[in-house]
Amino acid sequence: MKIKKNDTVMVIAGNDRGKTGKVLKVFPKESRVIVEGINLRKRHTKPSQRNPQGGILEKEAPIHISNVMIIDPKTNEPTRIGAKIILDEKTGKKKIARVSKASGEML
Repeated sequence: MKIKKNDTVMVIAGNDRGKTGKVLKVFPKESRVIVEGINLRKRHTKPSQRNPQGGILEKEAPIHISNVMIIDPKTNEPTRIGAKIILDEKTGKKKIARVSKASGEML
């Protein structure tokens, strides 16, 4: 899965198309992500100890991973992601880094 928590993504399909937000949670088995402020659902709640007022709460629902693209840090445009193998100087081990296809900038 190429999208990780705290990535900034843009929605490319659905009702929230064109909106951007930060990834709050990733569900790799279901191929879904929760994005801040995207795909809001209303939940009617009874008064409880936690929420004595009750009422209608808005909460983000998961969205399919194919409907979001990572924002390129250089151009602020949605981009595809590639992988690049980098040699770590400290340990001498190889690491895989995520790279923007459009600008070549590391994510």
